[in-house]
Amino acid sequence: MNRSPAAASGGSAGGGLGAVLRIVRRFSIPRQWLLAYLLLIVVPAALFLYGYYERSASILKSEVIRTMQQALKQAGSNLSYRLEHIEDISDAAFMNANLHDYLSVGADDKSIAVQLQVIKDLRYLVTTVQTNSDVFRVRLFVDRSKIYAEEKINFFSLDSLKSRPWYNAIIDAGGGIVWTGDYRETYLDAGDMNIFSAARMLRDPDDYEKVSGVLMIDVQEKLLSDIFSTLQFAPGTQVYLVDSEGKIVYHPDRTKIGTEADSAILDMLRLGSEGSRAIKLGGEVHDVMFTTLPANGWKLVAQGTESQLSHRAVKQTQRSEWTSLLEYVALFLVLPFVLLAIIVRGMNRRVNQVITVIRKEGTEGLNDLPPVNGDFHMLERSVDNLILRVRTLVEEKYSAQIHEREAQLQALQAQINPHFLYNTLDTINWIAIGRGASDISQMIDSLAKYFRLSLNKGKNIVSVEDELQLAEVYLEIQQSRFPNTFEFKLDVQRGLEACRMPKLILQPIVENALLHGIRKKKDKKGAILISVREDRGDLLLSVSDNGIGMEERLARRLLTEAPAEDRTGGSSGGSSYGLFNVNERIKLYAGDDYGISIDSEPGAGTTVTVRLRAERQETPEETEEPERGGGGT
Repeated sequence: MNRSPAAASGGSAGGGLGAVLRIVRRFSIPRQWLLAYLLLIVVPAALFLYGYYERSASILKSEVIRTMQQALKQAGSNLSYRLEHIEDISDAAFMNANLHDYLSVGADDKSIAVQLQVIKDLRYLVTTVQTNSDVFRVRLFVDRSKIYAEEKINFFSLDSLKSRPWYNAIIDAGGGIVWTGDYRETYLDAGDMNIFSAARMLRDPDDYEKVSGVLMIDVQEKLLSDIFSTLQFAPGTQVYLVDSEGKIVYHPDRTKIGTEADSAILDMLRLGSEGSRAIKLGGEVHDVMFTTLPANGWKLVAQGTESQLSHRAVKQTQRSEWTSLLEYVALFLVLPFVLLAIIVRGMNRRVNQVITVIRKEGTEGLNDLPPVNGDFHMLERSVDNLILRVRTLVEEKYSAQIHEREAQLQALQAQINPHFLYNTLDTINWIAIGRGASDISQMIDSLAKYFRLSLNKGKNIVSVEDELQLAEVYLEIQQSRFPNTFEFKLDVQRGLEACRMPKLILQPIVENALLHGIRKKKDKKGAILISVREDRGDLLLSVSDNGIGMEERLARRLLTEAPAEDRTGGSSGGSSYGLFNVNERIKLYAGDDYGISIDSEPGAGTTVTVRLRAERQETPEETEEPERGGGGT
C-alpha cells in the first residue's frame, strides 16, 4: 500500500516512540529508570537547549543593535560632513567684503546705476554659491529700502523673515550659523519644496549694531532622505533628527516635525554623544539608538520595536534551534534506550543468577559464581555487606527501642520532681502562716511562683505574659531582700500579652538592671521600667533603670564577647552580665536581624531593648493552674 510523505513522516515519529516503548517492555526496564532518565538527561538537555536558544537570540539581537548603531553613526558622520560643507560655503560668502558693503548702501545716497551694479555683483555671488550640488538656493534678506528687496527669487525683504519662528535665534546668534528644522517653502520658480536652511545675520560695517541682512543657504530635504536611505534597517524603523532643545527637526512623519520628542527618549539623549537602550513607549518596548552630529549638535535617532529591529535574526535563530532541539530529542530518546536495553539485559541475567544462589546457598554461594569484573563484582560484594549491615541495623534498632523506653521512664520520673518541689514549698508556706510569719509566707509564695514560671513544664517558648510575670515575681522577691530601695513598673501595650518568645529573656536583663545598675549607686536606690511595644511587626521589650549606667565601649563588649568567669567570689551576679548569652539565644531563635541593643550613659542609667518577631499564638492554649495547697500529690 502506498503511503503519503506526511503519513510516512508521522509513522516514522510514531514508530520511533513505539520502538522505545517496545524496548522498555521487552527488557523489563523499570519505570523508575525511565523517569530518572527523563528527569536527569532529557529535561536538563531541553532546558540547556532552551537556554542556549535564548542566549543565542540575545547575542544576535545585541549584534544587530551594534551593527545598526555603527550604520547610524556612519550615516551621522556623512550627514555631518555635508552640513559642515554647507557651513564652509556660508563662511566663504560671509567673508566676502563686498557683500557687507553692498548691503550697507542706502537708496537715498547711491544712484540707481550703483544699485543695479550691486544687484549684478550680488547675483554673481549667489550664482557662484548655488553651483555647489548640495546648495539648492541662496537667499538674501535685506532692508526693504533696497530696490532689489522684493525680487522674490534670491533677494527678499528682511521684514518678511521676522515672522519666522527661528528669526530671533538667528539674531541672538550674532553672526553664527543657525540651522533651521525641516520646513516647507514656496519658490516662484520651483513651487513648494521641503528644505532646511543654514542662516546667519549680516551686520552693517558702518554701524555694527545695525542688522544689514540675513544670509540663508537652503538645502533640500532630499539630502537627508538620500543619506538615510542607505541605512538597511528593518521596515517600520523610524529615523529622525532632534535638535539640542529636544524638538524634532526632521521626521518621516511630517506631523511630528516641530513637536517635542518623548521625555524618556530625551532623558536618554542627555546621557552622552551616542548610545542605545530599550525604552517602554505606549505599552510596547522600543529599541532606541542615537548619535550626535558634530556640525550642529543635532541627534540622529533610530527607533523601532524589538520585532522590527531583530525579527529576521530571531526568526532564523528559532528555526535553527528548533531543528537542533528535534535532533537532540530524537538522539536522547532512541540511542540511549537501545544501549540501555543491552546493558539491562546483561544485568538482569547476572542479577537472576545472584538471587538464585542466595536463595539456595546463602551469601556463601556467591564465591562459586563465575568471576566478573567492574561494577557487578562490587555489587555482589556489596550484597554480602548489605545483609550483614541489615542484621546490624536490626540489632541497633532493638537496642534503640530499649533506650527509648528507659528515657520515657526517666521523663516520667522527672515530671514528679516539680510536683514534689511545689508541694514542699506549699507545706512550708502553711506552716509559716500557722505561726504568723506572714513575711516568710509571702517570700515562700513568691519563690514557688518563680519556680513554677521558670520551669514552665519544660517548655522553651512562653507567652509575653508569663515572661512578665516571671520578671515581676523576681523583682518582688528582691524587694523583700532589699526593702525600700527600688520600685518597678510594667507598661504593656494591649494585645501583646499572647505573643510568643523564648523564656528567661527578661529575667537576666532585669537582674542586671537591679544588681549592676541600681545596687551599685551610692544610695543604692532607683526605679526600673519594663515596657512592651510593637514596632512594624516586631516585638520590642525594654528594661530601663536609672542606675550608674556604663560606657559605650563596655555596652558593645557585653553583646559581642562571652562573659568571663566570676573570679571575684562576690555575689550579685559577679562579673558576668549574661547579656551575651541572651543575645545569642535570640539570634538563634529569630535570626541575625533580631537581638539586644543597649543605650546607656555613665551616671544617666541604662535601657536594654530586646527586638523579636511579634508572633501571636494561633490557637489559645488552656492555662493550667499549678498544684497549690491541698491539691498537691
